[in-house]
Amino acid sequence: MAEKKAAEGGEAKGADAGARIKWDDSNMKSAYANVCNVTSTREEVVMLFGINQAWNRGQKEVTIQLTDRIIISPYAAKRLVTLLDGVVQEYEKRFGSLNVEGPQARS
Repeated sequence: MAEKKAAEGGEAKGADAGARIKWDDSNMKSAYANVCNVTSTREEVVMLFGINQAWNRGQKEVTIQLTDRIIISPYAAKRLVTLLDGVVQEYEKRFGSLNVEGPQARS
């Protein structure tokens, strides 16, 4: 009994020091998206991903086929921002600066 408690205490101590993460990709699916839109409420951030297959710039109306919706907490969204920022910075160090037009740039 004392050995079991000691082992449990050691596991909890190890978890506090830094848990080992095991990535289980057995149910993972891959999808491609070239369009993303994000909305939020106080409790969640909703990311919509889809595909724009219309390549003509002069079109009056473009239909985006939405394929995936990911819903996360604002805390997870903030961690995602940090991770994506690091990935983009590393990409730009290797391949050069990315110039992206935002909605404000289109006047």
